[in-house]
Amino acid sequence: MHIDMSYGSGGKQTTSLINEVFVKHFSNPTLEKMEDSAVLTVKEKIAFTTDSFVVTPMFFKGGDIGKVAVCGTVNDLLMMGANPKYLTTGFIIEEGADLNELERIAASMAMTAKEAGVQIVAGDTKVIEGKGGIYINTSGIGEIEKEGISISSCKEGDVILLSGNLGEHHAAIMSHRMEIENDIKSDCAPLKEIVLNLIAAGIDIHCMRDVTRGGLATVLNEVSSSSACKVVIEEKALPVSPQVEGFCDILGLDPLYMANEGKLIAVVPKADADKALQVMKASKYGENAAIIGKIENGTKVIMATPFGGNRVIDVLYGEGLPRIC
Repeated sequence: MHIDMSYGSGGKQTTSLINEVFVKHFSNPTLEKMEDSAVLTVKEKIAFTTDSFVVTPMFFKGGDIGKVAVCGTVNDLLMMGANPKYLTTGFIIEEGADLNELERIAASMAMTAKEAGVQIVAGDTKVIEGKGGIYINTSGIGEIEKEGISISSCKEGDVILLSGNLGEHHAAIMSHRMEIENDIKSDCAPLKEIVLNLIAAGIDIHCMRDVTRGGLATVLNEVSSSSACKVVIEEKALPVSPQVEGFCDILGLDPLYMANEGKLIAVVPKADADKALQVMKASKYGENAAIIGKIENGTKVIMATPFGGNRVIDVLYGEGLPRIC
């Protein structure tokens, strides 16, 4: 069965879509009241974020657009030291979209939200003319667990940790698009356990960022600019799986610029670095974590190569970055 314009009319078809797809999978006491707004209980200080998701293909090894939507919003909250609590979701559905695929996406979102410990408490649907595409907007609220985490808080002498292998999401999406057979799966994942474990361990986290579009190179340049510092990383310290490394060799890609959906960097004082690494490695999705660099006085992002040279790591312009999601 496919979606047609009647599903956006506000009548029986709309009610059926909401009840049989979204309420069925997102059910919780707040959502079930079906009010115009969700009434929530939160701490005094919260983090709030919103994001929109357009993913081609909608389903891929390791995930789908629904999983990406939940993880992307949850991880943005976590990067501010917030414990994610509530999400809202809006679906823009093009006429011709497959109803079974829409339900698969909703079920995936529900499963990912459960893993992340969040409730989807409000939502909206709109049906528009088109060719069967599905687009998702999410907003999220989290309760602040640790204050003071900011991209502008990095200091000379700090150490940079990366939570795992680079480039897996990017490689999984491109493999699907190019019909290349391999075992590469997207790293799409909620990073709640890593972050809350770091906070619980008393790590003095200065900065956290999830490494998504634009890759690690873009994130590190944002750190350098916002904290007015030099970022120095070691090429040999960067974790990349053999499968992704081989994929990059074939297509001439650089893992530094490849998108991820389940990785973060944490910038911490040198005295906390080893402990933070142990915490990451003991957490779900952090087993391949590594210390990759440090913060120095100066500007730019520099990568030390295994041959004793230095390479300036800049931000690529749009034409150098294929759109992944």
